[in-house]
Amino acid sequence: MLSSSMDMLEESLIKKIDIMSEIEAENEKQKEILSDPDNVDENAFDDTVDKKSELIDKLSSLDDGFQSLFDRVKEEVNANKDQYADQIRRMQSLIQEITARSASIEAAEHRNKRLAEKYFDTARRKMSTSKQTSAAAFNYYRTMNNFKEIPPQFLDKKN
Repeated sequence: MLSSSMDMLEESLIKKIDIMSEIEAENEKQKEILSDPDNVDENAFDDTVDKKSELIDKLSSLDDGFQSLFDRVKEEVNANKDQYADQIRRMQSLIQEITARSASIEAAEHRNKRLAEKYFDTARRKMSTSKQTSAAAFNYYRTMNNFKEIPPQFLDKKN
C-alpha cells in the first residue's frame, strides 16, 4: 500500500514537471507574439492564455491530489524512512526541479506582462490618434458644409 502511494506521489511530481514544461512553451509563444507590439496576433495571444489557464488548472488538481495523498502516508513514510530513502531522494530532486521551473515561469510571466503592457499602450495610442484624426475630419467636414451657406460679405464695385 505504502509503496504504491509513494510511486503515485513520484508520478504526480513527474506529471507536474511535464505540465510546467508546456507552460514554459506557451510563455515562449506569448513572448514571440508580443515581441512586436505593432503586429500582435490577438487570436494567437488569446489561445496561449486559454491553454495556460487549462494547464494551471491541471497543476492545481495535481497539487491537491499530491497533498491529500501525502497527508495520508506521511506518518508511515516518517516511520519507514530507511526503506524509502532512494525514492525520497528522487522526489526531493523532482521537487527541486519543480521549484527551479516555477521561478523560471514566474520570471517569464513578468517579462510577458511587460510586453503585454507595452502592446496595450501602443494600441491605446493608436486609438487616441484615430479618434483625434476622426474628430479633425468631422470638424473639417462640418466647417466646409457650413462654408457653402455663408453669403458674400462685400461686393467689388470697381466697374
